[in-house]
Parts: sequence; C-alpha cells; structure tokens
Amino acid sequence: MNQLNGLTLAYLGDAIYEVYIREFLLEKGYTKVDKLHKEAILFTSAKGQKKALDKIYNALTENEVSIFKRGRNANTDRKPRNTDLATYKQATGFEALIGFLYLDNQKERLEELMQIIIK
Repeated sequence: MNQLNGLTLAYLGDAIYEVYIREFLLEKGYTKVDKLHKEAILFTSAKGQKKALDKIYNALTENEVSIFKRGRNANTDRKPRNTDLATYKQATGFEALIGFLYLDNQKERLEELMQIIIK
C-alpha cells in the first residue's frame, strides 16, 4: 500500500467518505434525495472536506499527517471547480488519508475520525 500514490488513495478515499456521509445523513432521518444531496455536498465538496480536515488535523498521528501530505502534494492536471487550488489540495490530502485508513484496515480509527467530523 505504501507504493500507492496520493491520488490513487484519494480516489478511493473520496468514495469511502461519500458512503460514510450518506449513511450518516440517512441515520439523521433525511429521506428525500434532493435534500440528501444538498446536505451531502456540505460535507463532500472540497470546502466541506477542508472543514472536516480542520476538525481532525490535531488528532492525527505523525504517519497520518504524512499520508495526508502525500495526497495534498500529489501532482495533478485536474483543475479545481468551485474552489481555490489550496482548498482543493487540502481536500485531496484528506481523501488520501481516508483511502489509506480504509485500505490499511484501520476501520476503528477511520470511524473515530468520522465521529469527530460529524459532531
């Protein structure tokens, strides 16, 4: 897994994070798809992911910060939509961290961080 680049980890992390947020919203009682989508965007957009990162950053281990930086610093040709480049890169680092924790079977740690995010 250490051979996977930051963007590959972010690719998976984006999907995993989306599932966590969708489950969270369903548990909160949202049932209408349009409302679910609008609420999910608050968490899953680059700006929402940056806010999530801000909530958990001080709780990250040294290794987790390293994984985050691997994603944040990854070179990409993609241009951010609806946000600035710095926020986009922070969100990519966040997604890489989520992807890493998932692939590394650190489900308990992932759940711990998700609980911090959704509170």
